[in-house]
Order: sequence, then C-alpha cells, then structure tokens
Amino acid sequence: MSRLDVFTRRRSATQPLARGSALNTAGRGSRRTRQALDNGWAIAAAASRRWALFGALFGGLLALIVFAPASWLAQAVSTATGERVQLADARGTVWSGDAILVLSAGVGSRDARALPGRIDWTLRPQASLAGLGLQLGLRQDCCINGQTRIALQPGWGRLRASVASSAVGAAAGADASWLGQWPAALLTGLGTPWNTLQPGGALRLSTRDLAFEWVAGRFALTGSAGLELRDFSSRITTLPRLGSYRVTISGDTAQAGTAQVGLSTLDGALQLSGSGSWSASGLRLRGEATAAEADQPALDNLLNIIGRRDGARSVLTIG
Repeated sequence: MSRLDVFTRRRSATQPLARGSALNTAGRGSRRTRQALDNGWAIAAAASRRWALFGALFGGLLALIVFAPASWLAQAVSTATGERVQLADARGTVWSGDAILVLSAGVGSRDARALPGRIDWTLRPQASLAGLGLQLGLRQDCCINGQTRIALQPGWGRLRASVASSAVGAAAGADASWLGQWPAALLTGLGTPWNTLQPGGALRLSTRDLAFEWVAGRFALTGSAGLELRDFSSRITTLPRLGSYRVTISGDTAQAGTAQVGLSTLDGALQLSGSGSWSASGLRLRGEATAAEADQPALDNLLNIIGRRDGARSVLTIG
C-alpha cells in the first residue's frame, strides 16, 4: 500500500470526528448564549420589579405627606402642650386646615373653653438665607388681626420659630401692631384661679422680634411679647371694672434658656405688680396685689382669693 493511500484513509477517518466536534462546540455555545440571555432577562425583570416597588413606596409616602390629615397636627399640638391647647374638630390636612381652638387646664381636667369660630392655618415650604424651612399662616375672623405668620426653621435636634412683629393683611386703617385679641373668658379653661374669678374683658397680644429656639430639649427666647388684659372684670366683686394690666416676656441674654417676666398695672382700682422668669421648668412669678383705699371693701374678697393676705396686700406666688 502506497503512502498516499494510507494518508487518504487516515484523513477520511478523522474528518467525521472533526465535524462532530465542531457541531458539539457550536451547540454548547448556543446553549450558553440562550442561558446568558435568560439570565439577563431575569436580572432585568427583577430590577424592574424592585424599581416598581420603590416607585410605589415613594408615591405612597409622598401621598401620605401631601394628604396627611389635620388630625395628626391636632394630636401633635395636644401632646406638645400637655393637652392645654387643643385643636378640636380638625378638618383638612396638615398643610391647610381649620379647627376649633380650645384651652384647658391639662390632662384629665374638666375645665375647657373654646374660642368662637374656627382657626384656619396654612403651612408652606419657604426658602431663606438660613435654608429651607416652613411658613405657618394663622387666621381667625373673631380674634386674629389679619394673618399671623410664623417662620419655622427645623434642623438636626433643633427647631427655631420666629413670629412676625405685625399683622399681615390687617383691615384698612386698623392698628397692625397687635397680632391677636381674645375674650378674657377664655382663661377659665385654664382652671384655678380663673374658673373662680370668671374674668371679663379682652386679651391683646403683641410681639417684637420674637423667636423661640429649641435645641436638644432646651429652649431659648429672643425678642419680646406683651399680653394686655384690658378692662378686666370679675363676677366675685361688685366693681364693674377692675383695671387694665400688662404681662411682658423678654429674652434674657445673660441666662440662656430663661425669659424675664414682668407684671404691671396700666390703670384701675386693683393694682398688680410682679416679676419672675419662664424656663423649660415652668413659670415662676412673685408679686403683690393691692386695692385703692376707697375700693378696699369691694376688693377684699378678691384679694383673699388671688394670693396670700399680708395686711392690706395680697402676695402673689406662681411656681
């Protein structure tokens, strides 16, 4: 047998093996391609589901924030004030709503007094030099002079609230220096001694560069606020009018976290004076009440109720 014949036979024998090997390699490559495609589609589908879930959660959270009910705000106010200030029958959302403002003596108290009408609020984002914050607008036809605006600046473990010093949108020709005026009868909701005195007259609030700041549970006050009790009267005395009085609160730069409180008489038969402080631990005030000599008999019972008698005067102690 010639060498050519041997070579030809060997080549013929190996050609089928080569063709089979090539087909096997191609088959394995095709399977790998299909598997890679399947894996890619599975990964893409899983990613799509994750994004859909994230989108649903984000949308739900956004809707929860935008449409948060006013009752949440009412609960927050009640908790923060120990139920002394309540927003009853709250309607709308946290961002825009209205309610009936109620004052009470605190948790478990049966003394409560509601203001006439409803108080309306709006809460809007606001950008300032201090950063992004919120602006709270308050309106109440019976008692607020135009609109009162409060700027809220939250931060890590802190909150700053500054009150506009004049009313916004007050009636034409009206005095914009005061923010609100409420019937003195509202004080009966605070319990003793107001529920005994049954006060008449009006409370008028004004502020000047007033700001509160809470940092890690402690507060600081800057600016000042004045609360006037105008034409005060009481059912336990025969005098139709006792007088007008002013309570002032101002920040104490020498002692952080403490505000100075002063009580003075503007006019009237009942003379009140006192001073003290207000801090996170509460109000502390020491003062006295006296009566004009001609009105002493008519005010004697009142002096016994509002403080501790010391001769002709009554010693006032709060806190």
